[in-house]
Amino acid sequence: MNKVLILNFGSQFSQLIARRVRESGVYCELKPSSLSYKELLDFNPSAIILSGGPSSVYEANAPSLDPKVLEMGLPILGICYGAQLLAHMLGGTVVPADTLKSREYGYTVTDFDNSSPLFDAIGNQSVVWMSHGDSVKALPSGFKVTASSAGCPYAGFENTDKKIYAVQFHPEVCHTEKGMQILGNFLHKICGFDSSWTMGNYKDIAITNIREKVGDKKALLALSGGVDSSVAAALMSQAIGKNLTCVFVDHGLLRKNEGDEVENIFKNYPVNFVRVNAQKLFLDALKGVSEPEKKRKIIGETFIRVFEAEAKKIGKVDFLVQGTIYPDVIESGMGSNAAVIKSHHNVGGLPDHVDFKEIIEPLRLLFKDEVRSLGTELGLPSALVNRQPFPGPGLAIRIIGDITEDKLAILREADFIFRTELENAKVENASQYFAVLTDTRSVGVMGDSRTYDCMVALRSVCTSDFMTATITHIPYPVLEKVSSRIVNEIRGVNRVVYDITAKPPATVEWE
Repeated sequence: MNKVLILNFGSQFSQLIARRVRESGVYCELKPSSLSYKELLDFNPSAIILSGGPSSVYEANAPSLDPKVLEMGLPILGICYGAQLLAHMLGGTVVPADTLKSREYGYTVTDFDNSSPLFDAIGNQSVVWMSHGDSVKALPSGFKVTASSAGCPYAGFENTDKKIYAVQFHPEVCHTEKGMQILGNFLHKICGFDSSWTMGNYKDIAITNIREKVGDKKALLALSGGVDSSVAAALMSQAIGKNLTCVFVDHGLLRKNEGDEVENIFKNYPVNFVRVNAQKLFLDALKGVSEPEKKRKIIGETFIRVFEAEAKKIGKVDFLVQGTIYPDVIESGMGSNAAVIKSHHNVGGLPDHVDFKEIIEPLRLLFKDEVRSLGTELGLPSALVNRQPFPGPGLAIRIIGDITEDKLAILREADFIFRTELENAKVENASQYFAVLTDTRSVGVMGDSRTYDCMVALRSVCTSDFMTATITHIPYPVLEKVSSRIVNEIRGVNRVVYDITAKPPATVEWE
């Protein structure tokens, strides 16, 4: 299988590059730029893409690339900082943009040389998304310019003999009009890759690999009832059948009625299903804890201890199966220079010691939309496959501050009202929607009396991959009805606000 290695130099768009490559039917992985040359060789890439990033090539300790990579003969595409790094390493000149005509950020009209295979059939001029401080002032020997804008004379350059291509703009973002076609030209026309990365192929390969790994041994799957763990359960069930036990832990942090709903869904599935009521265990462990990362790590470790205890009841269980997906891995940090956005309880929240022979994560390299497609391939019902996500730590990361039974009760009701009204109104473009209990109190007036109560925040986003998201444009009458119901039906709440922040800069969850 052709594999594209994307080296992440810290761009906010790096994950989008991976999404676009996968959408083109080509497998890829995103790795930190600190990846050693040996690790790169072990990955055995068929092509390499260098992402953008906030650094300058002239900064002390600026992220770089082993020069031997440029001698491997592989097709290479540098984007933004990646383009500047290629120019710098190969003998060109990079300077701050303000020493040229202007600094560029945003929509930019750009001219293209269609004789370049990278810009084949995209037209002579188009709009791209620029976001850079430095610019290339002089090209390395043997390179030619292939794209230019008013403020960036070297918006694209290449050396076809060396198979090295570079663009100063971001083809991975939707604001670049021909971005998908440019990336497709690199993958299919320059690299010669076919579109063989499909969930049908992945299903067959994954089932074979799981059977080879597990054999006739037993596996315990951490089942939350969400999309990811449900798809993992279906995949593992097809692979090892009765040797799989799905353990659903009700940690007391679920949404209203959710524990019973999950049990009703899975008790009729052809898997061994066990429900563990561990509400007191989790709430005792979280008592007085306010810091989000600490919450996640406590929940992660407590989950593991419950699974270990259940494994002993089942008998000898060698494998723990989790529904970890690629965004979990990326946001939990991927290496020494990768930012930890938040430690997902099943990645960065795992304890140092786990009493299982091995952890199996069959979805670890899939994005959310790929997981949904795989679920369809596995025959899961649409209502389950397209269910909105619910984080493993549950309401613990939707309550800002410490966790108490009273706060959980308030949030469950507010969240239930919000979700019910959105579903009744059939609001479009709502991929994930929920309520957050903030740690802010505000003055209000109810029944001619002063109140000083909690503020609830509502969040709804539209997204295809959960790596980026825009807000849902909920009609005002719906928001007004939700707000009225929450403050009138729930004691302790006197204010409701709507979060209108995209991802990035925010994340979908508040913690």
